[in-house]
Amino acid sequence: MKTIIAEKPSVAREIARIVGATKREEGYFSGNGYAVTWAYGHLVQLTMPEGYGIHGFAREHLPILPDTFTLQPRHTKTEKGYKPEPSVVTQIRIVGKLFEESEQIVVATDAGREGELIFRYLYSYLNCRTPFVRLWISSLTDKAIREGLRHLEEGNRYDRLYHAAKARSEADWLVGINATQAMTIAAGRGTYSLGRVQTPTLAMVCARYWEHKRFTPEPSGRCIYLRTAQGNRR
Repeated sequence: MKTIIAEKPSVAREIARIVGATKREEGYFSGNGYAVTWAYGHLVQLTMPEGYGIHGFAREHLPILPDTFTLQPRHTKTEKGYKPEPSVVTQIRIVGKLFEESEQIVVATDAGREGELIFRYLYSYLNCRTPFVRLWISSLTDKAIREGLRHLEEGNRYDRLYHAAKARSEADWLVGINATQAMTIAAGRGTYSLGRVQTPTLAMVCARYWEHKRFTPEPSGRCIYLRTAQGNRR
């Protein structure tokens, strides 16, 4: 059996139709020697500080620099802190079983840095050793999917793409976790969320807001009309 893993259920459904995996199972489609499953985006993420034994915001903890980053199922915030999402844990279990039973994995996550990271993090978290190849397509037309399946590429061809994505992911973690805790501790009240992307984006939005807020209308001066050869005014 071969397992194809897509990034979203809708993409998995289209690929499953093409390869003849028409039987709906829990968390995947099966048939014609294939299992076609999906990842719901990031099923696995970098472990939060609690996973390294760091609880709460404290000045003496900073900076938080894990010797080695570890992975965990995607968490969601609850009244009792961050907890693994039950649907995510279930899907990871399903995908892990399919990977283990397969002779080959076909990676069909989105063609890009983030899509590569989604699969590699999951593959690493499951400690999987099943060989994998890459389906690299930019559209979901029947023609594009069939063409891509005829020209599957070796998975290690995309190692550098994965390393770039992994470096960005870890940089986001380091900036976001440390900046958020440092700003929150310095402020002394409330929680202030900072991040590599969200903070400069928010700064641009705020700058534009104040630009409009402080705008002072000014007279535009006399209007000058020019007549065309046809006598129309401009």
